[in-house]
Amino acid sequence: MSSTLDTDTLFQDDGGFMNERQREYFRKKLLDWKNDILKEARETLEGLANDNANLSDIADRASSETDRAIELRARDRQRKLIAKIDAALERIEDGSYGYCEETGEPISLKRLDARPIATLSLEAQERHERRERVYRDE
Repeated sequence: MSSTLDTDTLFQDDGGFMNERQREYFRKKLLDWKNDILKEARETLEGLANDNANLSDIADRASSETDRAIELRARDRQRKLIAKIDAALERIEDGSYGYCEETGEPISLKRLDARPIATLSLEAQERHERRERVYRDE
């Protein structure tokens, strides 16, 4: 399967919304994404392990520490993303993947293709973001 949405394949009505072909497409997309993140994490850890920590110049050490902190924050975000990917894979297995957690309605395939970890339909996500803005502004 390709990594882009194959509308001819995915939108065919051969079993309704989130049929086996669609589930397999998103399962593969999520697993590929997770594997890419894990590969990057391994490369980062190797880079940090090989980083020259014995820099004599204070400015070089400070710059190196800043780079390391930024990289570790990025890895933490990716760790959280992996948890969301794993949750999406679990939803594929239990049959709830692709359905809005708020309304129970199907999430559009185009939205899922763009954001395969989505748990809310576009409309529900927009309502959620509007509520957040209102509470943040108060």
